[in-house]
Amino acid sequence: MKATPGPSEFINVKGIEYFKFEEDFIEANVRCIPMIVRFKMDAAGIKLKLAEWSKFHPEERVQLALLPVSTQEEINKYHQFLISLIAKYTGNQATTLAIDPLPDWANLHQIPAMLQEKLAELKLQLSISQWRKITNIQRFALLKLCRPGHENKNFPKAFIEFGF
Repeated sequence: MKATPGPSEFINVKGIEYFKFEEDFIEANVRCIPMIVRFKMDAAGIKLKLAEWSKFHPEERVQLALLPVSTQEEINKYHQFLISLIAKYTGNQATTLAIDPLPDWANLHQIPAMLQEKLAELKLQLSISQWRKITNIQRFALLKLCRPGHENKNFPKAFIEFGF
């Protein structure tokens, strides 16, 4: 029987918004890609497979979490760094994604329908003012965790962790 991976390399690293519920993100005995990296990959238009992620060195994974993506130049650098890591460890080209110019997590005027449906299903409440107060990564995480086909077991944990 394989041992469960130890604690994530992201715990207690300054500058990384990493959530407690993410410690449960283990699939095929590999710790899953944290929300902060998934957020940045979406901004850079790259899809990263768990098998690719698992080949990266811990320092490189932390670097992917720390690198900024606030400007177009930073996003371009992130994109190049990530595709170079994928090529280095797999010999494959990175899978690119369309970049959403208006992602649902960035809409501070309404709570996305998919999230409203999940909240109703779980009999949870979230006001528009609460939606506006949480961070971009927290809004992103709630939306990722409520997607159809997602296991959703961490959605209630994230909801509580975010102070609701």
